[in-house]
Amino acid sequence: MHWITARLLAPGALDGLNDQARGLLLGMVNTGYRPSEGAALTAATIRLDGDVPHIAIEPDGRQLKSRYARRVIPLAGVSLEAFRAFPDGFPRYRDSATLSATVNKFLRANGLLETPAHSLYSLRHSFEDRMLAAGTRDRIRRDLFGHRLDRERYGKGASLAHLAELVRRIAL
Repeated sequence: MHWITARLLAPGALDGLNDQARGLLLGMVNTGYRPSEGAALTAATIRLDGDVPHIAIEPDGRQLKSRYARRVIPLAGVSLEAFRAFPDGFPRYRDSATLSATVNKFLRANGLLETPAHSLYSLRHSFEDRMLAAGTRDRIRRDLFGHRLDRERYGKGASLAHLAELVRRIAL
């Protein structure tokens, strides 16, 4: 987490990255979405007007990785600000597979990777690490990440308002 706040979110650190790639990266910080999921978001799946701003990962013109990948993720911190700047999504990357390569090349060239083994995808792992450190229950983590539960799934899970409170607590 310290690396993200001290280096990636430092003033001007991401200025050389194109606006949409920067928005997708910042969106990932507090949502943990897969890069392809963020790139596929549209005005219909970015919901900023309700009581709880959130994104909906849906099979909107695309196939999801698994049936568990369909989910809603509340927005907070730098991720909420990124989506306020891009309420219609990121059309430059919607039908393109270049996002990760573009971002990783920029991060590598500017010394913004914590280690050579890190990448854009590491933001997904960092989000889960922050949830673990905050004591977030396994069911909620799996629901936010779109992962399969290792037991029978009962009930609807946590409400969007409850998820939002948990995400706000760890948001950068």
